[in-house]
Amino acid sequence: MNKVNKSLSVWEKVRKLFNDVHLWLGIGAGLILFVVCLTGSILAFEKEIKQALNPSLYEVEVTEGMEKQSLESISKKVANQLSEDGRVFFINVPSEVNAAYEINYRPKEGRGTSYMVNPYTGEILGSNKAKGSEFFMAMFRLHRWLLLDTEVGRPIVGVATIIFFFIIVSGWVIWFPKKVKNWRQGLKIKWNANWKRINFDLHSTLGFYASIFLLLMTLTGLKWSFKWYHQGIKDLLSSPQTEKVAYEYEIEEGDRPLSYASLLDEIDKKLPYTGKYRVYIQNKAEVPFVDVHKYETGFFASNGNDRIKLNRFTGEIVALDDFSEKPLGDKIVASLYPIHVGSFYGMFTRILYFIACAIATTLPITGTIIWINKLRKKKKRKAKKVQVA
Repeated sequence: MNKVNKSLSVWEKVRKLFNDVHLWLGIGAGLILFVVCLTGSILAFEKEIKQALNPSLYEVEVTEGMEKQSLESISKKVANQLSEDGRVFFINVPSEVNAAYEINYRPKEGRGTSYMVNPYTGEILGSNKAKGSEFFMAMFRLHRWLLLDTEVGRPIVGVATIIFFFIIVSGWVIWFPKKVKNWRQGLKIKWNANWKRINFDLHSTLGFYASIFLLLMTLTGLKWSFKWYHQGIKDLLSSPQTEKVAYEYEIEEGDRPLSYASLLDEIDKKLPYTGKYRVYIQNKAEVPFVDVHKYETGFFASNGNDRIKLNRFTGEIVALDDFSEKPLGDKIVASLYPIHVGSFYGMFTRILYFIACAIATTLPITGTIIWINKLRKKKKRKAKKVQVA
């Protein structure tokens, strides 16, 4: 019996230690984490919100009999419409019939600008710097470096993210019930209890459900704060790099490159799933190869993309980097961004991440209320002891 009591007292001490760690770390970094989680929730559906704000930019009217123009024709029309001295770098070809193409046009210097283009007419509908862009850019800068200088804000967010990791782990320890048989109680909210108990359950139960997604966000988010962390993940998980293959093909007189449509048909034969493409436009006639990325689409679609290199003159697939066949470590490294934003299994995981991130914004609030209630309890106990004395 004494051994049981002793073990329980040790467990209570461990819980108290983790409770103190959880409390003070939460107080110290709560405001920053609130801002990061709130902006993360907003950014989760940036694309959909911008499309809703600018429907004419992303959707085109399609009538019976209309046919999409070739990528070659669209590239030339876009280049003629833009006065900049540059070139079409890549074209994103969506799977939807009424969706506009996204074309990245690059000047001789700089990263270039993305334009939305009507695939049936070649008309430029506008750039991606449309309604809502400034707002989302502000949210992005707030999320990444708190609107501060990057050299200052980035490490602050990074340290807060590390603290969040310990908050999550300590929260798991606190969540685990004193008696193992009562573990089910931590999985539900007691709605018929008083407001203090409901607030406690909202913090504990919802925090537990969201914790696995928040942990994934935390472990991947550090990539953008610390270069050493990103490099460490790559070194730990990536397969040994193989020597790059130099592909060669001698172009003979009279050879004519196949159309991009024919090349995409060859890809569909090899990868017959519904998806969208990113076609890197090859403007140099002497280069015989072209690169294409194919992405699966759908509610549960994997965010991994298959990378294909084709011979422009024969249509032969000379290299295929199939995401599904990559080793697990390479998949993780290639998916750090999708894992962070929740797009690694399409809209399904994005919705789960949004809910988890929304819950995370409430945790500093409900946690602070729990702390205040405990302080009031302590004051009442002290007052009672004074009265008794």
